[in-house]
Amino acid sequence: MTGRGTQEHPHGADRLCEAGDRVYSRAVRRGRVPRRDAEPVPCLLELALLHPDPDDMDFLVPTAPQEVMTRLLRSMYDEVSQSHRRVGSAVAAFERYAGLGRQLRRSPAAGEGTAIRVLDGLSRIQAAMDEATQECRTEVLTVQPGGIRREHELSEGLHRALALRGRGVRMRDLYTHVARHGQGLLNYLELMGDAVEARTLDEVIDRLILFDRTVAFIPANADRTMALELRHPALVEYLVTVFERLWRLAIPLTAPLPDTGIEGISHREQSIAALLAEGHQDAVIAERLGISVRTCRAHIARLSETLGAASRTQLGVRIAQAGLDQPRQGPAANAPLSVPGGPESRIAR
Repeated sequence: MTGRGTQEHPHGADRLCEAGDRVYSRAVRRGRVPRRDAEPVPCLLELALLHPDPDDMDFLVPTAPQEVMTRLLRSMYDEVSQSHRRVGSAVAAFERYAGLGRQLRRSPAAGEGTAIRVLDGLSRIQAAMDEATQECRTEVLTVQPGGIRREHELSEGLHRALALRGRGVRMRDLYTHVARHGQGLLNYLELMGDAVEARTLDEVIDRLILFDRTVAFIPANADRTMALELRHPALVEYLVTVFERLWRLAIPLTAPLPDTGIEGISHREQSIAALLAEGHQDAVIAERLGISVRTCRAHIARLSETLGAASRTQLGVRIAQAGLDQPRQGPAANAPLSVPGGPESRIAR
């Protein structure tokens, strides 16, 4: 019930204002009250607690208290019934969404229903990698940055690599040139045989693992305790393209590194010279090439000696004069875009 009175007296029959309670109580005791007595409390008329006396329109007679109580109880019952209906609807909706959630979890293509999933912690990363390994049927592509691969790093993923090889999965691995000097990697490749093909570059992107060109894993923080699981087709296809273009530029592990054509300067020193020419600091160069800062500085010292540079500034000039300011591509630069083979599946370390 709305109107002028309820706006001035915003209440219901269950909580009358003080003035309304006095007038209604007087009407019940006397049987009726003059209409003028009810003018300050129009809520009584609007709540139907008072109504005109049919015998004398200048007076108002009260609604019986028993009828008011019945009306209040009926209103409470209606509100409770409506609340029950809302609860029932909410329960039905909850069950529907729960059922959809179960269907989504059962869908192998959806993973947890997201195109990008954050994996927090090594155990979650390993579990996701194990699941992707089990589902993989054709190809694994990996990029392994850093330098020489340690024995324990290689052995951690060996069971995955052997399982993939057993299913005929082809693997291709990209490393930095420094990884060539690790005996552990050579032993691993010998064990895996033709199931794995490895190539190297002066520097590679951060760690990347691609399964069947449908799911990819990349680091999500610097210490690699978090990772991203990517299943969005456009993102995965983009990463596949990046891998293939790096693969074309890379040099097969079984092939020697090309000669620089400059006496006394090694291939690694040529790579360092190109990065120095770009203005990078020693620590950045070392990280990108997968070597220690100490080793990097030793190479820079040899570069300075070979080129006859007495200072860092002069070394930059000598590098440009010798044509070492641009890295040279290896013999695989003209290789076809898709090359059979595949890398090992060392996944989270």
